[in-house]
Amino acid sequence: KDGLMAILQLARDAPEWEPQPDKDENNEHKALKIVCMTEVEAKKTKWLWYPYIPLGKITLIQGDPGASKTTLSLAIASIISKGGRFINDDELTYRAPAKVLYQTAEDGMDDTIKPRLLKMEPDFGKIFFIDEHDQGLTLSDTRIEDAFKRLHPALTIIDPLQAYLGAEVDMHRANEVRPVMAKIGRLVPRCGIRPPRPAVRGR
Repeated sequence: KDGLMAILQLARDAPEWEPQPDKDENNEHKALKIVCMTEVEAKKTKWLWYPYIPLGKITLIQGDPGASKTTLSLAIASIISKGGRFINDDELTYRAPAKVLYQTAEDGMDDTIKPRLLKMEPDFGKIFFIDEHDQGLTLSDTRIEDAFKRLHPALTIIDPLQAYLGAEVDMHRANEVRPVMAKIGRLVPRCGIRPPRPAVRGR
């Protein structure tokens, strides 16, 4: 009883709480911006591979170890690089070649990735990666934005995602992962990522 009374007394004596404005990294007040839905222009979703991979969006490929996630990623990269069709495309559909940025932390480019790609016959002149030999890469690294601006890739593959989140980001905490992924998502319109030309029907 005495403990409860003490807690109630502390609550009565505590100063009244007032909401504090959010501050950014520079301790400056953030400006409130409210947008009405009447100002939003509805747009149709564009697809890299319908209905699996939308253009300009983040897509996750999940599966148990050994489920061929990397093989699937390489196959997609190969088709994007040389153009052509995915398995569910119409026989008369043609997809123009486009650039791919492929980043992997698990396999060697020379002894694993390229030998596997050779069997898929991609256009190697359209597949690129950021050299991590001297310095490791994270999704917060400015080199990713620089690569986007230079290459304008239609597809960027990060394999595996957790290897590029950075040592200070806990993959099991959504509040830590979300800002990193949101930053990557914002790079697409800012860097002018170029999708492959729309698939067209042949004669």
